[in-house]
Amino acid sequence: MKITPGAVVNGGTSLHYKTGSWRDQRPEIDPESCKQCGICQDVCPDDAVRQVGDRYEIDYDFCKGCGICAHECKAEAIRMKNEEK
Repeated sequence: MKITPGAVVNGGTSLHYKTGSWRDQRPEIDPESCKQCGICQDVCPDDAVRQVGDRYEIDYDFCKGCGICAHECKAEAIRMKNEEK
């Protein structure tokens, strides 16, 4: 799809564009410290934090490593780590 300046694209296409390769840091959740509050999921601008059963996981295909989840985690259960490529 060619996009010209000022173009508007149809919605629902973001699942086709994995943006995780942009990051230089990645959040890691410590399941022992996590209080299951869901704040990380609420604040993630890319919807990359998902609840899976009784824990939260990060979908690294879409996580850009912004660190908002780690910053907002009251339990300090999320740490940003340098990305290894």
